Amino acid sequence: MNKFFSAVLLLAASVAGMSAHAQAVAADSIEATIKKTIEPRLGDGAKVDAVTKTPYSGLYEVQIDGDVIYTDAKGQYLFIGRVVDAQTYRDFTKEKIEAINKVPFAGLPLDKAIKLVKGNGKRTIAIFEDPNCIYCKRLHQTLQDVDNITIYTFQYNILSPDSIVKSRNIWCAANPGKAWTDWMVSGKEAPAAAASCTAPHEDVLALGKKMKVTGTPTIIFTDGSRVPGAIDAKGLEQKLSSPK
Repeated sequence: MNKFFSAVLLLAASVAGMSAHAQAVAADSIEATIKKTIEPRLGDGAKVDAVTKTPYSGLYEVQIDGDVIYTDAKGQYLFIGRVVDAQTYRDFTKEKIEAINKVPFAGLPLDKAIKLVKGNGKRTIAIFEDPNCIYCKRLHQTLQDVDNITIYTFQYNILSPDSIVKSRNIWCAANPGKAWTDWMVSGKEAPAAAASCTAPHEDVLALGKKMKVTGTPTIIFTDGSRVPGAIDAKGLEQKLSSPK
């Protein structure tokens, strides 16, 4: 290959590199502009966590506090809803929200949760619950029919000051797992806790806020996925049986 063609190839490679760099800079600029434009409109001090260009219709995905919305390249219009494949009905929005809200289960402070083992206990879940939560009590009725499971209950006292009192009494009981089940299933209150006994209420509250747990019950599975609200026995079994 002569020197002329070598120079041409070198120049082409350089131009291609500059073009790719320019495109990356342009993309970064657009994403920065979108963030700067949208963030002041959110209110309540909400922040844009990330902006990413999607492969569908020139939309940009905007991640905000564990949720996803969409906008155009100028941040002029907001699209609030789900992006679904019209042929396969694959829900891209749902998948993304689940991905950004995944929980590193192994990192949960399980020593701050009430542990209950049923059967061989080989399947594991964690639940954020409030003792005054009607849907949590409904979930515990469902759990009566689920065997071979270990349940870690984080007492997430967000409904009333009375929740803190009830949770502390249960935490300080001789058998907290039984005391929690007795209350949630049968309405049997635990005896008043000794003044010297402390419960991890503040730590669990901080944990739930950090994980953006907004309601009870919220079930956390070992694959990091979560289900907000009560779930029926069939749905729970399907989640527990799905590949991790």
